[in-house]
Amino acid sequence: MMKNYSPLSNPPSTASEARTLALASLGGALEFYDFVIFVFFTTVIGKVFFAASLPDWVRQTQTFGLFAAGYLARPLGGVVMAHFGDKQGRKRMFTLSVLLMAIPTLLIGFLPTYSSIGVAAPLLLLAMRILQGIAIGGEAPGGWVFVAEHAERGRVGLAVGLLTSGLTCGILLGSLVATGMNLKFTQAQMIDGYWRVPFVIGGIFGFIAMFLRRWLQETPVFEQIRMRAAVSRDLPLRTVLKSHGLAVLASILSTWTLTAAIVVVILMTPALLQKSFGLPPFATQLANLGGTAGLCVSALAVGVATDRFGIRRVAVPMMLLLIVATYGLYYGALRMPSALLPLYILAGIGAGAVTLTPILMVRAFPAPVRFSGVSFSYNIAYAIFGGVTPLFVSWLVHLNRMGPAHYIAAVTCMGLLVTLLAPVKYLSDRYSGDIAVDGSLAQSSSII
Repeated sequence: MMKNYSPLSNPPSTASEARTLALASLGGALEFYDFVIFVFFTTVIGKVFFAASLPDWVRQTQTFGLFAAGYLARPLGGVVMAHFGDKQGRKRMFTLSVLLMAIPTLLIGFLPTYSSIGVAAPLLLLAMRILQGIAIGGEAPGGWVFVAEHAERGRVGLAVGLLTSGLTCGILLGSLVATGMNLKFTQAQMIDGYWRVPFVIGGIFGFIAMFLRRWLQETPVFEQIRMRAAVSRDLPLRTVLKSHGLAVLASILSTWTLTAAIVVVILMTPALLQKSFGLPPFATQLANLGGTAGLCVSALAVGVATDRFGIRRVAVPMMLLLIVATYGLYYGALRMPSALLPLYILAGIGAGAVTLTPILMVRAFPAPVRFSGVSFSYNIAYAIFGGVTPLFVSWLVHLNRMGPAHYIAAVTCMGLLVTLLAPVKYLSDRYSGDIAVDGSLAQSSSII
């Protein structure tokens, strides 16, 4: 008969848990800034890394293609780091991902431009984006697993929501830096070299995040696995694909919804509003700041709500809000641009539904293969949907200015269905029902 392991004799204090969550969230914010700062400077990057003879829309599409290359590289870093995370521990890989992000971000700030070395310039930039993609492939999945396994009883949603809020605050930080740079410098000055500053700052942020993570401790769940010799003896990914196919499918489809909300609503919309609706850059950037701030708050609130009401009860209103608010944002840009800021804030609040995806994933896989299951599903989905979305939406918007909102609606409806049907049976709390004494995979009940 299968027996669950007993509670830890000395669970960590609330202060210890708070410090762990704060350090993990701050480090995640700094690393995510490094990854997304690129998209806020796509216009300038397109001008300095591609031939001036190309039409603006071609250069923008090519620049979004370089941005997408980071997503395509995610699975490589995610699968490798997750393998060692399930074998050797969560903390080591969680720290390594920061270093792998800091180095290429810093190097981007010193790359020569197209006018200096021609076509080699975008190729070097592509290489840096691939390295960033490898790093980010282990960051978000590793972070979610790390904080979820550190969370006290009944606080998994809070822990995952706080880290997700931290990651989105990295986007907010990037948006703040971009807004400040555009206020301080003219377009000509940016092209002359000031575009490099955010990337140099990002490299420094990465090294700070790596230093902060020295103070983190290994998760109690992994320590229990190691104590009971329950580390997966087989290749963790093989076990995931063999025994948890439904969880993988649900996680991939749920991540599609997450990519749509982040990539389209938060990252691409400012540039799309400028190109499609003729709105001024400052107005769209200010509105984006409000929307991203709304996302940061909403991401945490959604996590807390799932602890009380369950994933499925929270998913319905949040995903419907995301659909309605995105349509409102684009229709408002067309007919009532003066209301852009409050409409973008509402869309950002709706985008807080992205927190449902990591909560679903960490509870869909058992502890011995959790890192591999979450990382494989998340990164494969991001490589496919995150990589294709910028190119597809850039093409779609030429056919219909409301195309991005239609895309969000379709993907979010699919995500809602997946969330209602997904297997969510592990990690209801940290002390029960995650692994068995003999290392086999046990179930626990949870409010879903």
